[in-house]
Amino acid sequence: MVEVPKSARAVIIGGGVSGCSVAYHLAKAGWTDIVLLERKRLTSGTTWHAAGLIGQLRGSVNMTRLAKYSADLYVNLEAETGISTGMRQVGSISVALTAARHEELLRQATTARIFGVEVAEISPAEVKAMYPHLNVSDVVGAVHLPLDGQCDPANIAMALAKGARMRGAKVLEGVKVTGVRQASGRVTGVDYVVEGEAGHIAADVVINCGGMWGRDLAEASGVTLPLHACEHFYLITEPIAGLGHLPVLRVPDECAYYKSDAGKMMIGAFEPKAKPWGMQGIREDFEFDTLPEDWDHFQPILEAAMERMPLFQAAGIHTFFNGPESFTPDDRYYLGEAPELGGYWVAAGYNSVGIAGSGGAGMALAHWITEGEAPFDLWEVDIRRAQPFQRNRSYLKERVSETLGLLYADHFPYRQMATSRGVRRSPLHEALAARGAVFGEVAGWERANWFATEGQAREYAYSWGRQNWFENAAAEHKAVREGVGLFDMTSFGKIRVEGRDACAFLQRLCANDVAVDAGRIVYTQMLNARGGIESDLTVTRLSETAYLLVVPGATLQRDLSWLRRHLSDEFVVITDVTAGEAVLCVMGPKSRDLLAAVSPADFSNAAHPFGTAREIEIGMGLARAHRVTYVGELGWELYVSTDQAAHVFEALEGADLGMKLCGLHVLDSCRIEKGYRHFGHDITDEDHVLEAGLGFAVKTAKGEFIGREAVLRKREAGLARRMVQFKLRDPVPMLYHNEAIVRDGQIIGPITSGNYGHHLGGAVGLGYVACVGESAEAVLASSYEIEVAGRRFAADASLVPMYDPKSERVRM
Repeated sequence: MVEVPKSARAVIIGGGVSGCSVAYHLAKAGWTDIVLLERKRLTSGTTWHAAGLIGQLRGSVNMTRLAKYSADLYVNLEAETGISTGMRQVGSISVALTAARHEELLRQATTARIFGVEVAEISPAEVKAMYPHLNVSDVVGAVHLPLDGQCDPANIAMALAKGARMRGAKVLEGVKVTGVRQASGRVTGVDYVVEGEAGHIAADVVINCGGMWGRDLAEASGVTLPLHACEHFYLITEPIAGLGHLPVLRVPDECAYYKSDAGKMMIGAFEPKAKPWGMQGIREDFEFDTLPEDWDHFQPILEAAMERMPLFQAAGIHTFFNGPESFTPDDRYYLGEAPELGGYWVAAGYNSVGIAGSGGAGMALAHWITEGEAPFDLWEVDIRRAQPFQRNRSYLKERVSETLGLLYADHFPYRQMATSRGVRRSPLHEALAARGAVFGEVAGWERANWFATEGQAREYAYSWGRQNWFENAAAEHKAVREGVGLFDMTSFGKIRVEGRDACAFLQRLCANDVAVDAGRIVYTQMLNARGGIESDLTVTRLSETAYLLVVPGATLQRDLSWLRRHLSDEFVVITDVTAGEAVLCVMGPKSRDLLAAVSPADFSNAAHPFGTAREIEIGMGLARAHRVTYVGELGWELYVSTDQAAHVFEALEGADLGMKLCGLHVLDSCRIEKGYRHFGHDITDEDHVLEAGLGFAVKTAKGEFIGREAVLRKREAGLARRMVQFKLRDPVPMLYHNEAIVRDGQIIGPITSGNYGHHLGGAVGLGYVACVGESAEAVLASSYEIEVAGRRFAADASLVPMYDPKSERVRM
């Protein structure tokens, strides 16, 4: 009989590599009162059949940091535990069969150099020398990462479990969790069944590492964990004489990866259209199971492999494997504390990179749990990015059929999802579609990204250069800078904070002073204790006891969670009112003229100055007009009740003053010319508000608020880095993000965000420059270049916005 303790500090649900890593790292952090519960046997879900590829390079510095941690951990784990991990740093090669893919690989190589990952760009001849079995006749180029590797996934999980046990954790098999109990908004423990007997463990913390079981387990506790299993295929040959040890090989243009192991060759696939699995749930006795073969589905991959590596034409087939793995709507896994339930943590949804990701993810989550904060910015994988509607099974089934294939698809900038679209729509959606809108999707919201002209195809033609909508965006940009443009920003997150203590509560959370008169708008950040930026928002005081907080649509759940977690005994109600109002942004030097044509209100500076909001009549309806801007021009955001939005839009359009409909691509282009920061790219929870150049929005004199002491310390010690704006002198290259900033010949960091500045006449990017002991003048005295796909381009640098540095146009 398995002996299950009555209580524990932490209960981990799931004995795959993720759960074992969390147990190991919690124990390593000093927590000994830990219990891991596995329904069957360790690794029996997905871990046992994982391919075991260990790649270090990811799309950002912190994701790369986690992957590098995993690789280093697995190298050393055998000596610590005595269990062989099979970790061999054989290196990896990624080959390109097209110019576009080669551009992507070269950009990835630049990213690797920024992040300190050893990398080499190699020719087809060098690929052939390293991989003699490969047909390189149509290979354009390749990238080699010598410290990538491969491992034995099940043994890594076993080693992590043993390491956890060595430090006092209990790892129990054959114990199925049947529910998570809660009280007063926090977990209190788990119910389980073992050998037919029910039991309960009281616990302070519960961690869902349930893999493909995780979604249903979370839903039973009211927690959103959007993931769904897909079938994942690979084939292993019979032994091949003289095969030797080869690097891991990726041929993404053929959706395939290869590895040699024990004299056999494996080929695996990330096919463009995957097969979702488990729509009716996962049967109770599922353990170390395989799924039915599907040769027809795998045949296109195998046929390409036989041409790419002719040895497959003669080698016998030892194993044709099909097993389930869980995928998420955006191909990123989930970490962190669920916003719906205190003490309920998640590490799941690894999108076929669970072995490479779990070592670092376990470390990061353990730090987060034991220290009360993440070790560094983890917004890319934060569970708080998940939207409640995404738990819908129909949505997930359709979306994950695409996201599996996107792992090896071209990662073009602005690439849009094709599946599970149209879930969240503005009241203006059909009107904008009728006028040529080409939509993108963020957090489920359909948003007009650009507007096609008459006869133009309403679709993206992706590339790494100027895409097919470049001239459309240029025209929209010109309208905003010279005339008037309209953006539909209904996707803004809108939060009402109201009650007797609303002002005191927000004063404690916000860095700026929000104790202002009704009708005033305050731009502010909410900080953590380190002075890092947890939220970037505007706060509008509606009355003595009510405020409206406006946040990016993508961060709404995060911001709601931050507010609710910091609410103590104040008399305050926090309500998501996003769906109640549409937002029409009227921007440009002629915006005042347009509004005056459809409203009797006085829009002069005297009557309606910058940073104020008031109710206006517009057409035959009402709106609340906020004079703010994210494009750096005179303008208003019109908050209109959803039922009146179509009417207000028609009134504005009917004024016939040359208003141009504009999309989100131009909003971003305008904001980066003005140097406005973008949360999640330019500013994160590990970026100090002063170093981000946002000190003007911090008012330490108002009294105590979260992060105040960190601000005062930074002011005393001086800045360690500064946010700098760059513009390429050559008007042709494009910037997106993660291009390398080169200072006096040395790579110093990444471009955090980039876009094309149509008014400035070149690509513009933001990024941090280290400046310990340096003045602002010294920072600007250096010579700067930006490395794009291995080529370096001269760049001008500025600490103030290159467009309208004194913000005169905003207040005109």
